[in-house]
Amino acid sequence: MKKEIHPEYHKVIATCICGNEIEIGSTKPAIRVEICSSCHPYYTGTQKILDSEGRVDRFQKRYGKKK
Repeated sequence: MKKEIHPEYHKVIATCICGNEIEIGSTKPAIRVEICSSCHPYYTGTQKILDSEGRVDRFQKRYGKKK
């Protein structure tokens, strides 16, 4: 590999919206994720509803049907 052309690879903390923090390797300084293995329905066996209703209402207010 050529020297000085590759980004620096180091350990960072990936933070989920549920509050779980996972140490992983990355070239980015910080990583935020919406779903991790601690809160994903496949791994937990329970269904969790995210706040998508607020996003839909905000979209309808901005780009709703015109009269």
